[in-house]
Amino acid sequence: MGFGRALAMGVLALGATALVLGEAWAQRTPPYFASISVSKARMRTGPGRQYPATWLYQREDLPVKVVAVYNEWRKIEDPDGTQGWMQVNMLSDARTAMVKGTIVEMRAAPRFNSRVSWRAAPGVVGRISQCTNGWCYLDVHGRGGFVEQSHIWGVDQNETLH
Repeated sequence: MGFGRALAMGVLALGATALVLGEAWAQRTPPYFASISVSKARMRTGPGRQYPATWLYQREDLPVKVVAVYNEWRKIEDPDGTQGWMQVNMLSDARTAMVKGTIVEMRAAPRFNSRVSWRAAPGVVGRISQCTNGWCYLDVHGRGGFVEQSHIWGVDQNETLH
C-alpha cells in the first residue's frame, strides 16, 4: 500500500474514532441535560418521522432534559415541562441553562457579596460551567457571571460541572 493510501486510511480511521467519541454523550443513560443544536427542531409525539410534530423549536442552545432513549431518538423535556421526541442529531452535549423566575444577578465570583457584573431576565439562555456549591457560571454571548443554581433551569440541584 502506498503512502498516500495509508495516510487516507489513517485519516478515515481517525475521523471514525472522533465521530464515535463525539457521539458518546448521546449514549448516556437518562436523565441528563443537553441542548438544542440547530436553529429549527421539531418535537414529535413518538420516536419517528411518521409521528406528528407537536412543537417547532426555533431557539438554538435551549436546554432540554433527555428522559428516554429509543435508537436515534430522544424523549426530551423542555424548560416548561413539555415532553416529546427529537432526533439525537438535533441535540448537543453543550450545557446551557435558562434563567427562571425573576431577574438574576450575574456576579464576578460565586458569593452573594461579590460585585454584580450583569443582570439577566427570565428566559435568557446561556452556556453554563463551573457549577459548585449552589452557583454556576453563566455566559450569555460573552457576558458572564456566577448565578445561583436555583435560579436557572438546565442543571440539577447540587450538580457539579467543571
